[in-house]
Amino acid sequence: MSPIPQYRRVLLKLSGEALMGARDYGLDTETVNAIAGDIGDVVSMGVEVSLVIGGGNIFRGVAGAAAGMDRAQADYMGMLATVMNALAMQSALEKRNVPTRVQSAIPMSTVCEPYIRRRAERHMEKGRVVIFAAGTGNPFFTTDTAAALRAAEMNCDALLKGTQVDGVYSADPRKVADAQRFTELTYLDVLARDLNVMDASAISLSRENKVPIIVFNIHAPGAFAAVMRGEGLFTRIMEPKH
Repeated sequence: MSPIPQYRRVLLKLSGEALMGARDYGLDTETVNAIAGDIGDVVSMGVEVSLVIGGGNIFRGVAGAAAGMDRAQADYMGMLATVMNALAMQSALEKRNVPTRVQSAIPMSTVCEPYIRRRAERHMEKGRVVIFAAGTGNPFFTTDTAAALRAAEMNCDALLKGTQVDGVYSADPRKVADAQRFTELTYLDVLARDLNVMDASAISLSRENKVPIIVFNIHAPGAFAAVMRGEGLFTRIMEPKH
Protein backbone atom coordinates (compact mmCIF):
# COMPACT_ATOMS: atom_id res chain seq x y z
CA MET A 1 0.00 0.00 0.00
CA SER A 2 1.55 3.24 -1.16
CA PRO A 3 1.14 6.11 1.31
CA ILE A 4 2.16 8.56 -1.43
CA PRO A 5 -0.91 10.52 -2.57
CA GLN A 6 -1.59 10.61 -6.31
CA TYR A 7 -2.68 14.23 -6.19
CA ARG A 8 -1.00 17.27 -4.68
CA ARG A 9 -4.01 19.62 -4.53
CA VAL A 10 -7.68 18.65 -4.68
CA LEU A 11 -11.14 20.08 -4.24
CA LEU A 12 -13.75 17.94 -2.48
CA LYS A 13 -17.39 18.63 -3.37
CA LEU A 14 -20.00 17.52 -0.84
CA SER A 15 -23.74 17.87 -1.15
CA GLY A 16 -25.58 19.39 1.78
CA GLU A 17 -27.47 16.09 2.02
CA ALA A 18 -24.16 14.32 2.77
CA LEU A 19 -24.16 16.09 6.15
CA MET A 20 -27.69 15.00 7.15
CA GLY A 21 -26.88 11.43 8.16
CA ALA A 22 -30.18 9.69 8.84
CA ARG A 23 -32.01 12.96 9.51
CA ASP A 24 -34.64 14.45 7.19
CA TYR A 25 -32.98 17.86 7.14
CA GLY A 26 -30.27 19.89 8.86
CA LEU A 27 -26.93 18.67 10.19
CA ASP A 28 -26.03 15.38 11.85
CA THR A 29 -23.05 16.12 14.11
CA GLU A 30 -21.70 12.56 13.99
CA THR A 31 -21.74 12.55 10.18
CA VAL A 32 -20.02 15.95 9.99
CA ASN A 33 -17.36 14.77 12.48
CA ALA A 34 -16.75 11.54 10.55
CA ILE A 35 -16.24 13.42 7.27
CA ALA A 36 -13.99 15.95 9.04
CA GLY A 37 -11.89 13.03 10.34
CA ASP A 38 -11.47 11.67 6.80
CA ILE A 39 -10.48 15.13 5.52
CA GLY A 40 -7.95 15.44 8.37
CA ASP A 41 -6.39 12.10 7.36
CA VAL A 42 -5.91 13.37 3.79
CA VAL A 43 -4.41 16.67 5.01
CA SER A 44 -1.95 14.66 7.14
CA MET A 45 -0.81 12.93 3.92
CA GLY A 46 0.45 16.31 2.70
CA VAL A 47 -2.40 16.93 0.25
CA GLU A 48 -3.66 20.51 -0.13
CA VAL A 49 -7.45 20.31 0.31
CA SER A 50 -10.29 22.69 -0.44
CA LEU A 51 -14.03 22.10 -0.10
CA VAL A 52 -17.31 23.18 -1.62
CA ILE A 53 -20.42 22.13 0.31
CA GLY A 54 -23.98 22.40 -1.00
CA GLY A 55 -26.90 23.70 1.03
CA GLY A 56 -29.70 21.29 0.13
CA ASN A 57 -29.96 19.98 3.70
CA ILE A 58 -31.12 23.44 4.81
CA PHE A 59 -32.63 25.15 1.76
CA ARG A 60 -32.70 24.31 -1.94
CA GLY A 61 -33.17 27.21 -4.33
CA VAL A 62 -34.78 25.13 -7.07
CA ALA A 63 -37.37 23.77 -4.62
CA GLY A 64 -38.07 27.28 -3.36
CA ALA A 65 -38.59 28.48 -6.93
CA ALA A 66 -40.91 25.53 -7.62
CA ALA A 67 -42.96 26.57 -4.59
CA GLY A 68 -43.53 29.99 -6.16
CA MET A 69 -40.57 32.03 -4.89
CA ASP A 70 -38.52 34.20 -7.18
CA ARG A 71 -35.72 31.90 -8.45
CA ALA A 72 -32.89 34.38 -7.88
CA GLN A 73 -34.10 35.15 -4.34
CA ALA A 74 -34.43 31.42 -3.58
CA ASP A 75 -30.91 30.78 -4.90
CA TYR A 76 -29.47 33.49 -2.64
CA MET A 77 -31.14 31.78 0.32
CA GLY A 78 -29.53 28.51 -0.79
CA MET A 79 -26.13 30.24 -0.87
CA LEU A 80 -26.59 31.40 2.72
CA ALA A 81 -27.37 27.80 3.68
CA THR A 82 -23.99 26.73 2.27
CA VAL A 83 -22.27 29.25 4.57
CA MET A 84 -23.93 27.60 7.59
CA ASN A 85 -22.67 24.20 6.43
CA ALA A 86 -19.19 25.62 5.83
CA LEU A 87 -19.01 27.04 9.37
CA ALA A 88 -20.15 23.69 10.82
CA MET A 89 -17.45 21.84 8.87
CA GLN A 90 -14.83 24.43 9.90
CA SER A 91 -15.70 23.85 13.54
CA ALA A 92 -15.46 20.05 13.15
CA LEU A 93 -12.10 20.30 11.37
CA GLU A 94 -10.58 22.70 13.87
CA LYS A 95 -11.58 20.37 16.73
CA ARG A 96 -9.19 17.94 15.00
CA ASN A 97 -6.48 20.63 14.87
CA VAL A 98 -6.86 21.00 11.11
CA PRO A 99 -6.39 24.72 10.34
CA THR A 100 -9.32 25.90 8.22
CA ARG A 101 -10.53 29.07 6.50
CA VAL A 102 -14.00 29.77 5.12
CA GLN A 103 -14.19 32.08 2.12
CA SER A 104 -17.60 33.25 0.94
CA ALA A 105 -18.48 34.48 -2.55
CA ILE A 106 -21.01 36.74 -0.79
CA PRO A 107 -18.93 38.93 1.55
CA MET A 108 -19.91 38.60 5.22
CA SER A 109 -16.81 39.72 7.06
CA THR A 110 -18.19 39.05 10.55
CA VAL A 111 -18.17 35.26 10.06
CA CYS A 112 -15.65 34.51 7.29
CA GLU A 113 -13.27 35.88 4.70
CA PRO A 114 -14.42 37.12 1.30
CA TYR A 115 -13.38 34.94 -1.63
CA ILE A 116 -9.96 36.10 -2.83
CA ARG A 117 -8.28 33.63 -5.15
CA ARG A 118 -4.66 34.40 -4.34
CA ARG A 119 -5.32 34.43 -0.60
CA ALA A 120 -7.07 31.05 -0.91
CA GLU A 121 -4.06 29.63 -2.77
CA ARG A 122 -1.76 30.93 -0.06
CA HIS A 123 -3.87 29.29 2.66
CA MET A 124 -3.66 25.97 0.82
CA GLU A 125 0.11 26.29 0.37
CA LYS A 126 0.34 26.70 4.16
CA GLY A 127 -1.62 23.49 4.71
CA ARG A 128 -4.94 25.09 5.62
CA VAL A 129 -8.21 23.61 4.37
CA VAL A 130 -10.17 26.28 2.49
CA ILE A 131 -13.97 25.92 2.42
CA PHE A 132 -15.53 27.90 -0.42
CA ALA A 133 -19.04 28.99 0.58
CA ALA A 134 -21.98 30.73 -1.13
CA GLY A 135 -21.48 28.94 -4.45
CA THR A 136 -20.32 31.24 -7.25
CA GLY A 137 -22.11 34.18 -5.62
CA ASN A 138 -24.58 34.22 -8.51
CA PRO A 139 -28.09 32.78 -8.78
CA PHE A 140 -28.86 30.13 -11.44
CA PHE A 141 -25.52 28.36 -10.82
CA THR A 142 -25.33 25.19 -8.75
CA THR A 143 -22.70 24.38 -6.15
CA ASP A 144 -21.46 21.68 -8.57
CA THR A 145 -20.60 24.45 -11.03
CA ALA A 146 -19.04 26.44 -8.17
CA ALA A 147 -16.88 23.39 -7.35
CA ALA A 148 -15.72 23.05 -10.98
CA LEU A 149 -14.97 26.78 -11.11
CA ARG A 150 -12.97 26.85 -7.85
CA ALA A 151 -11.10 23.65 -8.79
CA ALA A 152 -9.99 25.35 -12.01
CA GLU A 153 -9.12 28.64 -10.26
CA MET A 154 -7.06 26.83 -7.61
CA ASN A 155 -5.23 24.74 -10.24
CA CYS A 156 -6.43 21.55 -8.53
CA ASP A 157 -5.16 18.20 -9.82
CA ALA A 158 -8.61 16.67 -9.36
CA LEU A 159 -12.19 17.47 -8.35
CA LEU A 160 -13.60 14.82 -6.01
CA LYS A 161 -17.35 14.39 -5.72
CA GLY A 162 -18.31 12.64 -2.49
CA THR A 163 -21.69 10.97 -3.01
CA GLN A 164 -23.96 8.37 -1.41
CA VAL A 165 -22.70 5.56 -3.71
CA ASP A 166 -19.26 4.26 -4.75
CA GLY A 167 -19.04 5.74 -8.23
CA VAL A 168 -21.11 6.55 -11.32
CA TYR A 169 -23.86 4.15 -12.33
CA SER A 170 -26.12 3.94 -15.38
CA ALA A 171 -29.07 4.42 -12.98
CA ASP A 172 -29.55 4.86 -9.24
CA PRO A 173 -28.22 1.55 -7.83
CA ARG A 174 -30.42 1.97 -4.76
CA LYS A 175 -33.49 1.79 -7.01
CA VAL A 176 -32.30 -0.26 -10.01
CA ALA A 177 -30.76 -3.61 -9.01
CA ASP A 178 -28.91 -4.22 -12.29
CA ALA A 179 -27.55 -0.69 -12.75
CA GLN A 180 -24.15 -0.74 -14.47
CA ARG A 181 -21.18 0.70 -12.56
CA PHE A 182 -18.46 2.55 -14.51
CA THR A 183 -14.80 2.75 -13.49
CA GLU A 184 -13.77 5.26 -16.17
CA LEU A 185 -15.76 7.68 -18.31
CA THR A 186 -14.99 10.67 -20.52
CA TYR A 187 -16.67 14.02 -19.97
CA LEU A 188 -18.59 13.54 -23.23
CA ASP A 189 -19.81 10.10 -22.08
CA VAL A 190 -21.36 11.75 -19.03
CA LEU A 191 -23.00 14.49 -21.13
CA ALA A 192 -24.17 12.19 -23.94
CA ARG A 193 -25.67 9.60 -21.57
CA ASP A 194 -27.11 12.30 -19.32
CA LEU A 195 -25.60 10.54 -16.29
CA ASN A 196 -26.67 12.16 -13.06
CA VAL A 197 -23.21 13.03 -11.67
CA MET A 198 -22.99 16.80 -11.82
CA ASP A 199 -24.89 19.29 -13.94
CA ALA A 200 -23.80 19.84 -17.54
CA SER A 201 -22.13 23.21 -16.91
CA ALA A 202 -19.90 21.70 -14.18
CA ILE A 203 -18.90 18.81 -16.47
CA SER A 204 -18.20 21.19 -19.38
CA LEU A 205 -16.16 23.55 -17.21
CA SER A 206 -14.06 20.64 -15.90
CA ARG A 207 -13.56 19.38 -19.45
CA GLU A 208 -12.42 22.78 -20.73
CA ASN A 209 -9.89 23.07 -17.90
CA LYS A 210 -8.83 19.39 -17.98
CA VAL A 211 -9.70 18.80 -14.31
CA PRO A 212 -10.39 15.07 -13.73
CA ILE A 213 -13.54 14.32 -11.70
CA ILE A 214 -13.45 11.41 -9.25
CA VAL A 215 -16.73 10.13 -7.82
CA PHE A 216 -16.69 8.03 -4.64
CA ASN A 217 -18.76 7.19 -1.54
CA ILE A 218 -18.05 9.83 1.11
CA HIS A 219 -19.73 7.69 3.80
CA ALA A 220 -17.32 4.75 3.49
CA PRO A 221 -14.80 5.25 6.33
CA GLY A 222 -11.36 6.15 4.99
CA ALA A 223 -12.58 6.28 1.36
CA PHE A 224 -11.24 9.80 0.75
CA ALA A 225 -7.70 8.80 1.77
CA ALA A 226 -8.00 5.54 -0.20
CA VAL A 227 -8.92 7.45 -3.37
CA MET A 228 -5.91 9.72 -2.82
CA ARG A 229 -3.74 6.58 -2.91
CA GLY A 230 -5.53 5.30 -6.02
CA GLU A 231 -7.25 2.53 -4.05
CA GLY A 232 -10.85 1.56 -3.28
CA LEU A 233 -13.95 1.99 -5.42
CA PHE A 234 -14.44 5.13 -7.48
CA THR A 235 -15.23 6.35 -10.99
CA ARG A 236 -12.77 8.61 -12.80
CA ILE A 237 -14.06 11.08 -15.41
CA MET A 238 -11.35 12.51 -17.67
CA GLU A 239 -10.28 13.11 -21.26
CA PRO A 240 -9.94 9.91 -23.34
CA LYS A 241 -6.41 8.52 -23.54
CA HIS A 242 -5.03 8.81 -27.06
